[in-house]
Amino acid sequence: KPNLRSSLEALYAGYNVERAVADPVWIIHRYHQPNDREVVGFIAAALALGRVQSVLNSIEGMLQVLGPSPAAFVRAFDPARDRKKFDHLVHRWTKGADMAALVWLMHQMMVRSGSLEGFFAEGLPDHAVDVSEGLQSFSTRALALDQKAVYGRSKPKPGVAYFFSRPSSGGACKRLNLFLRWMVRKDQVDLGVWSRVRPGQLMVPLDTHVIRVGQCLQLTRLKSPGWRMAADITKSLRALDPVDPVKFDFYI
Repeated sequence: KPNLRSSLEALYAGYNVERAVADPVWIIHRYHQPNDREVVGFIAAALALGRVQSVLNSIEGMLQVLGPSPAAFVRAFDPARDRKKFDHLVHRWTKGADMAALVWLMHQMMVRSGSLEGFFAEGLPDHAVDVSEGLQSFSTRALALDQKAVYGRSKPKPGVAYFFSRPSSGGACKRLNLFLRWMVRKDQVDLGVWSRVRPGQLMVPLDTHVIRVGQCLQLTRLKSPGWRMAADITKSLRALDPVDPVKFDFYI
């Protein structure tokens, strides 16, 4: 559909500017070190649920605890010493203990693999068409890490598991795909921190707006939201731009 591509390209050119829309991604832009950006990006994506202002407030609350170098805080995180620093935080059904557990899991990823990117890339096959297998492996391995140091014996449900969705569950994994978009793509909006995942492998972060517009543009004929619909819309966008299909995310 050449007319559709030209229209989307024009919208992309218009919105690919700094602070074109209210979005948590601009919080990540405050930081300049790649390791800080991936930590802040993961926290921002993990909490990206609900009203924008509420999301922004919750991210800011987390960052106040983490201090000027979030990656350094995560690397030095000691559950026995630091977990109660998050007790005053809450975002919808996510409590302070869950946020402390998230930091603890990121700490273990960084210790094992050097960075969140390294931990993710270990589960992504070299010639994978998309990130689905990588996401499945990432979340499965993350949830196999120690949580008792934060939760003790009474691990809540879903607790920190809420931050690590998997394609096999049928859900769209919106927040993880959002995080990957921020880290992998590089333009005025996305930060391009990672190099071991290609933009062409990304999946669209599926939400109600993408569903509505994607159906209107006939990018999918599916009716039920979830991983299959995210893959279907991404497939249609990949036909328009196989190198960077998710750049149209803000605009569809």
